[in-house]
Amino acid sequence: MRLKEYQQRALAGIRSYLELLADLKKKAEGITDPDMAFDFAAKAWEKAKLPRRYLPHKNGLGQALPTFCLKLPTGGGKTLLAVKTIDLVNTIYRKRQTGLVLWIVPTTQIYRQTIQCLKDRDHPYRQHLDLASGGHTLILEKTDHFAPLDVQENLIVLMLMLPSANRKTKETLKVFKDSGGFQDFFPPEDDIIAQEATLTRFPNLDTYEKQSGFWGRQIKTSLGNTLRTLSPVIILDEGHKAYSDGAQETLRGFNPCLVAELSATPVQSNILVDIAGRELHHEEMIKLDLHVVNKASPDWKDTLLAGVNKRNVLEEKAKEYEANTGIYIRPICLIQVERTGKNQEGGRYIHSEQVREHLTKVMGVPAEQIAVKTSEKDELKEVDDIGGLLGRDCKIRYIITKQALQEGWDCSFAYVLAILTNPSSQNALTQLVGRILRQPYARKTQVRDLDESYVFCFQQRANALLESIRDGFAQEGLGDLRGHIATEDEYGGMPGDGMDQLFDMRERFKMAAGRAILPVFMVRNSHGWRPVNYDMDIAARIPWDEVTLTPVLQLTLSEYEEKDVEIGVTLTDDRHRVIEARGIHDLREGGIRVDPVFMTRQIGDVVPNPWQAHEFAQQVLNHFRKIGGKLDTERLIANNFVFLIEELRKQLEAEKDRLAERVFCSMLEKDELRFLIIGNNLDWSFPKSIAIKPTSKRLTREKGGQLEFSLYEAVPEDDFNETEKAVAWYLENQHRLFFWFRNRARHDYSIQGWREHRIYPDFIFTATDRTTHTDYERVYVVETKGLHLKDNAKTNYIRKVFDICTRQAKSRNWNELGLEMKDKVLRFEVLDEDEWEAKLNEVLLE
Repeated sequence: MRLKEYQQRALAGIRSYLELLADLKKKAEGITDPDMAFDFAAKAWEKAKLPRRYLPHKNGLGQALPTFCLKLPTGGGKTLLAVKTIDLVNTIYRKRQTGLVLWIVPTTQIYRQTIQCLKDRDHPYRQHLDLASGGHTLILEKTDHFAPLDVQENLIVLMLMLPSANRKTKETLKVFKDSGGFQDFFPPEDDIIAQEATLTRFPNLDTYEKQSGFWGRQIKTSLGNTLRTLSPVIILDEGHKAYSDGAQETLRGFNPCLVAELSATPVQSNILVDIAGRELHHEEMIKLDLHVVNKASPDWKDTLLAGVNKRNVLEEKAKEYEANTGIYIRPICLIQVERTGKNQEGGRYIHSEQVREHLTKVMGVPAEQIAVKTSEKDELKEVDDIGGLLGRDCKIRYIITKQALQEGWDCSFAYVLAILTNPSSQNALTQLVGRILRQPYARKTQVRDLDESYVFCFQQRANALLESIRDGFAQEGLGDLRGHIATEDEYGGMPGDGMDQLFDMRERFKMAAGRAILPVFMVRNSHGWRPVNYDMDIAARIPWDEVTLTPVLQLTLSEYEEKDVEIGVTLTDDRHRVIEARGIHDLREGGIRVDPVFMTRQIGDVVPNPWQAHEFAQQVLNHFRKIGGKLDTERLIANNFVFLIEELRKQLEAEKDRLAERVFCSMLEKDELRFLIIGNNLDWSFPKSIAIKPTSKRLTREKGGQLEFSLYEAVPEDDFNETEKAVAWYLENQHRLFFWFRNRARHDYSIQGWREHRIYPDFIFTATDRTTHTDYERVYVVETKGLHLKDNAKTNYIRKVFDICTRQAKSRNWNELGLEMKDKVLRFEVLDEDEWEAKLNEVLLE
């Protein structure tokens, strides 16, 4: 499964924070003076220079509890990021391959979907976990028992529903009840000394006696107590549902070593990763635009008919698409009704069975294509058991529900939502809109109808309708995509064709901008020149045999094993001796086993050739096997295995970047690669017009009023972050400016450098020709960067590429770049948040 760019960026941010966390935790644990103690999690947050203030937390033992949130909209792949986060936490922070992960979800639907994926050994999520654990993964539920040896030898993911961990009713719930399956984690009941020693170490364990009696306090051998002794990592799905004091107390009471929260709409969270809706849209993860048809007819049957017709049209499109590509899509229509109960038929409310009967008897829909999903009747469960709604053998095309699909339900084949509820109720649309947004296979079909989603309702007030949909987008973490909602009443026809407003270039810029063509990097082939392709022209030429691993081979390995010792206490009859010996045993032999295949997998995304990656892994391991030390050689390597993987990965990433840059520059020197304009539609020019949704808010000047110098009459405001908005406002006030253009990511002008992902600058603007005042003499291509990104590796890479572009433009005769650009000056600039205005002042004075 290839990660999207925003997912790679998210994991890079998590990795960086965990590296700081691990380093500062080690320093904090080395402090013996209480007055010198510090919250290492808060300090790591500060050193990471994250934009938000850190909210500190402590676990049930009073220890600093690292807590961070991945803010990710609906459809963003949160479960994939969660399993990758588990791998990073184990590798970098816990420095072991085994241990306990407590995965907490809020609803039955999310629970069922998640555990089904994690238990399926062929599913990518499970494969990621198996990769992280070296094939030793156990997926358990709260009714399953496990032993200390299971925790030592496996990565255990324990699924738990948040209501099951409610502190207010804990005495009546299985998690906190005494159980016969967990005695091995605790001393025998008659060993008073060992019981007290364990309580001293874990004072928040539940006991039978509140006060010491003849036998002292007796520890309950419950699952809840077992979790408290294992210092689990907590994955908190839909974390915003766990903000109550009771829920927070319960979670911290499990004595976790780290909490990673997943949420589309966090409120009181330490947001480490913040993914915007437009990033998902650019990566083809969601079906937009969302078209809403508000039927004038008061009869729900007309609304249902419109939804059925649209689904039928989509299925015809899907069959054509499958015939051309072999990719299977079966569009599904979700139908929301007002009643589903057995004794609720026959009234004035629309009932699920009433709709089922109308579909089968009046509209001729086969009964096997319809499923009802309610709290009492779940006809989808049978489908789940045979491969789910995405399977080719599944017949389901209509799902009737009231509320059962509102949270956690997910099927990318859902395209149409028919709302048959009371027009005065806005909750239905708000809560269900997210269920039809996920794009099948996270890849656009290039068939417009199959890349968008549809809602049918009736007699809704227009303003209230639009606001309820916008609220629904906000609840799904897609608030920045509200402009991609198109509403239409019945007489306006089906949204889709002609809904976007087209804006042409401003008349006074049209002649000059229409002739402008920007160069791109081209490679020479037998037919002339073509745009450079990263995989074919750069990655394929990287000389992996020239990679140097010297910095890794020169590392000094520690002979001291740094492993946690919070598990495995009092497991034999001789408690006092074996507690200590058991600790030493775990320290020396616990954690990740030395395995070149495991090391190879950890660097596989850096080195695409598995044989080459395996050779690098063997080279490092063989080197350290030769040098040995006081300890047994294998033990020495085992003690430092995670450290070696991290350092090898860093070195290979640096070497890949170095060698790819060398390949790129060498091709330039040999004239195999040029920065060219060659025509034949292979270059880039400004689009003649841009399409904007009627509902999009337009960017205005800073103090109000219409933009004057943007290339087009209107520009959607949601295309800008705050820094970009400030730059646009600044440009509007410059007398040397001719026009400016907002360059859209994955849509407009881009530059392919020596890294895989293309560079999409933020702005292109021009400076007025001092002689004619009707043309431009300079073109500036600009990328803006926030202060926290000023000196990071990606920003420095863009600076290098832009410098090359500027030099290439200067060194070549403009006739080579294109006759239309003759005598023009072209510059590429990176503008940092703290100095962009001064830089623009400088360039506009040239």
